[in-house]
Amino acid sequence: MRPPLRTGASAPAAPGACANWQALGTTVVLRVGDPAALASARAAVEAELDAIDRAASRFRVDSELVALNSRAGRPTRVSPLLLQAVKLALRAAELTDGDVDPTIGGALEQAGYDRDWRLLQAPDEPSGQVAPAGRPAQITAHACADWQAVRIIPRDGTVQVPAGVRLDLGASAKAWAADRAAAAAAAAGGGGALVGLGGDIATSGPSPQEGWPIRVTDDHRSDPSAPGQTVTIRSGGLATSSTAVRRWQHAGRTMHHIIDPATGAPVQDSWRTVSVAAASCADANIAATAALVRSLAATPWLAQAGLPARLVAWDGSVTSTAGWPTP
Repeated sequence: MRPPLRTGASAPAAPGACANWQALGTTVVLRVGDPAALASARAAVEAELDAIDRAASRFRVDSELVALNSRAGRPTRVSPLLLQAVKLALRAAELTDGDVDPTIGGALEQAGYDRDWRLLQAPDEPSGQVAPAGRPAQITAHACADWQAVRIIPRDGTVQVPAGVRLDLGASAKAWAADRAAAAAAAAGGGGALVGLGGDIATSGPSPQEGWPIRVTDDHRSDPSAPGQTVTIRSGGLATSSTAVRRWQHAGRTMHHIIDPATGAPVQDSWRTVSVAAASCADANIAATAALVRSLAATPWLAQAGLPARLVAWDGSVTSTAGWPTP
């Protein structure tokens, strides 16, 4: 067995070949069943991720999303790729009754998440370790969020963001990028592929005979010995979201990146980490993010949706739903 993939979920390797590099502000892990296909699969993944970064990054001054946000209040023609990303983000909001809302860009900026994650000041968080626990700061004044006011005209390829609103596609676009990258890798390599982007894992094509093993932990940077669970998937995707990592200091207060659209502040009194398996990585990520926003109400919601999930409380206790495997 090769060393595990570390994602917020992480994965002990199946036979084949693996490559690791940095993109989209996180670690990319590519696994393919056929070692001879690795070079072509990696080239396909790199091209896919570069295109999505240019379309949907909130941190690139030359991205389409930055241009779209700068024209808030006016219809703006966008590329088919960004249009798909915005449609997915609005679908996420609809499926979660607004708990996963792409119009929280202003709230994230007010919380200090106004640059690439790697440039933020973490609160005494050594690489690969879970940040100190504790309640994130409550923000009393926050930017408005209103996903239902975003307008799309498909025939014109235009999107209109409401004046005063800034889109952030982070809750769906990275997992969607993993789905697209896995499909591109499988097509280029002519076989099965797995792509991990931080805590988001997507598969495409035939899996190894024993499946793709995934090590589920709080943080994809963690040492393989970190507490967690190893599971196996044969298709679809698996996503892990956490309030214990991606923390930073802003104005002397600890913040994290999971925003409750109802308050415009980082969620409080929620799970430490949630992992969800679904037919696609995008759907898994949407559900995991919504679960952190919904806190204890997430358990019956995930169970009713039939989504296998692992929810970890701050005391380390684990709740599972819909057939998530027992350790």
